[in-house]
Amino acid sequence: MKTKIIILLSVVIFSSFIDKPAYKLFDKSGKTTDYETMLLACQDADIILFGELHNNPIAHWLQYELTKDLFANKGGKLVLGAEMFESDNQLIIDEYFAGFITQKKFEEEARLWPNYSTDYKPLVEFAKENNLKFVATNIPRRYANTAYKQGIETLEKLSPEAKKYIAPLPAKIDLSLNCYKQLVDGMSHMGAGAGINMANAQAIKDATMAHFILENYKKGQTFIHYNGSYHSDNYESINWYLLDQNPKLKIVTITTVSQENIEKLENINIANFTICVPETMTGTY
Repeated sequence: MKTKIIILLSVVIFSSFIDKPAYKLFDKSGKTTDYETMLLACQDADIILFGELHNNPIAHWLQYELTKDLFANKGGKLVLGAEMFESDNQLIIDEYFAGFITQKKFEEEARLWPNYSTDYKPLVEFAKENNLKFVATNIPRRYANTAYKQGIETLEKLSPEAKKYIAPLPAKIDLSLNCYKQLVDGMSHMGAGAGINMANAQAIKDATMAHFILENYKKGQTFIHYNGSYHSDNYESINWYLLDQNPKLKIVTITTVSQENIEKLENINIANFTICVPETMTGTY
């Protein structure tokens, strides 16, 4: 009898070690939740800000799964958009979706991220195959770089054509928001100007992404936006700009974090839902 008990305990202990969940999902209060709960919340949202760790395969997989399941429920009332595509590439996306250019030409001419084929191509192709709009929301990087190197006021000197790819200027920027204040404080050793310019460059990205989300969102739709977690964590950044322009929007935020131990969330209330992934998870690049 003792032998049987010892064997049973050994099996239980061994099983606890071989159970290796790829992620755990938490709500904003830090309580464990599940995918179905997140899906139901997202189905009722106007805008979903899906914050990723750019090289995290679990986040990218869940982006695809959530998009697919939302489409099953909402059909053509779903709109996709992403930080990873700059606004002046919208025409190229539209031409590819309309069949005017080939996939090869699209991928050659759009300024795609190095991990496009593994992480974002499935989302783009899903949208194309299901006749969904895919919106390039981000400011062209050359203008964000100008804001950082020369100051955000330099953007006012751009041509009217160039300004079409940016949020209306002058952009409303609140450097007291923690997402920007951390940049200002963190770069103080380089002089006050460096931190302010960096914060302004990030803010104009957020303002532009919010601008193109709202420009392509219609009441009754759900817009799912894929972005780095920085751009939506703590209900700031893009989220702040969206609500500043339309306080009635129902926004659901999702973030991705990496921890040594995923049994308990280390930082709570940074998003409505947090995907917690082990630090040992393989990256996509």
